Amino acid sequence: MGRTFENRKIAMQKRGLRDSRAFTRAGRQIAMAVKSGGPDPDANPALRRAVQNARSVNMPKDKIQNAIDKAHKGNDTEDFKEVIYEGYGPHGVAVLVVTATDNTTRTFPNVRTAFKKGGGTLGNSGSVAFLFDQLGVFTLKAEGLDKDELELELIDHGLEELAEGETQDGDPAIILLCGFEQFGAMQSALEERKLEPVSSGIEWHPKTPVELDDEQVAEIEALVEKLEDDDDVQKVFVSVA
Repeated sequence: MGRTFENRKIAMQKRGLRDSRAFTRAGRQIAMAVKSGGPDPDANPALRRAVQNARSVNMPKDKIQNAIDKAHKGNDTEDFKEVIYEGYGPHGVAVLVVTATDNTTRTFPNVRTAFKKGGGTLGNSGSVAFLFDQLGVFTLKAEGLDKDELELELIDHGLEELAEGETQDGDPAIILLCGFEQFGAMQSALEERKLEPVSSGIEWHPKTPVELDDEQVAEIEALVEKLEDDDDVQKVFVSVA
């Protein structure tokens, strides 16, 4: 009984830590969006996306509003900027690390140390980005949607691929991929159809994914976990199939 309780307590602590980190990342997205385009989600597409993404990780409504107010009223003295770090992990896997930081003199050595501990090497800007395509990604709840009909409607708005998947909560989802340049057109097309994504954003997809065995994949996952332990890190993309 004691061991079971202890295991459950550890699991809850880990989940709480994951939630805390997810909220921190979502809050930084919101802050950057507000400072670049204002506090009104209806007039600020970047803020709409940031709020959607915050909801997708179950960030409470009051915390979302607090993040907006803090950035808008100038109470948030931190000035976050997106900075991308590039490098290689074990087995020649390309790694892109997207950060939101107000202090690169803190973030850079932390990322470099995570690469080193994970058996990788931090590279220069441009060293691996050319191995990826930037794509717009929209996740919609699948309930009530006709996949084939949606594909036909959106193909003229930049849709490149439509796939099935899951939301963060495990609900069936439809995932839409479009080119980086078509992101705005796709967002507008969804809004016209009153379809609100669960989450959306720009992701880096490998042009030629690397095939690895289970043991090698575990090494890459360990590196990604070390990188994601840093609150400055928003997302990590790897060139693994």
